[in-house]
Amino acid sequence: MQTHMISGLSSLIENRDTETGEHVARTSRYVRTLAENAVKDGVYSDIIDEHYIELLYSLAPLHDVGKIVVSDKILKKPGKLTPEEFDEMKKHAAAGGKVVRQILEGITDEEYTSFASDIATYHHEKWNGSGYPEHLSGENIPLSARIMAIADVYDALISERCYKKAMPREKAVNIIKEESGSHFDPKLVEVFLRHKDEFLPN
Repeated sequence: MQTHMISGLSSLIENRDTETGEHVARTSRYVRTLAENAVKDGVYSDIIDEHYIELLYSLAPLHDVGKIVVSDKILKKPGKLTPEEFDEMKKHAAAGGKVVRQILEGITDEEYTSFASDIATYHHEKWNGSGYPEHLSGENIPLSARIMAIADVYDALISERCYKKAMPREKAVNIIKEESGSHFDPKLVEVFLRHKDEFLPN
């Protein structure tokens, strides 16, 4: 039932926005690669185990489910968003967490529901506290969301979108490196950089 539920929600996102659907598939692979390599490198190995990685991989597709509350006018706008439009776009994070809880509560256990909600709600938080929706910082941001943040931004950078061209992988890797300790968890960035050649879009 859990698998069918996640598949159904992921399809809902993909049918709304093809770019988002493809993004979902790639980021799921990236979070698993990052988590597996973190364990190999002894980073957060007290938290990350096989069960954690399986939850992360299976629930990562829900990170953008909150985009169902964002209008097509904003979601598919070919140009840069206005500040007002960006404020509307940012609502997808908190909305995603609520949607996940409303759908999963009573169907599955609290660990599964909380894990999914954390990814959807907090994947736009930043290590320095300047993210959204709650301005969490450092390790106050759930680890699952900190892993998701790197995968999410990296894929957005190297992918073509309706409003931008794809960026070369090496440039995207450098941006992740530059934003270590500001946007991203520095320990996870180190893992990402050590294994950067494994983060391929196909």
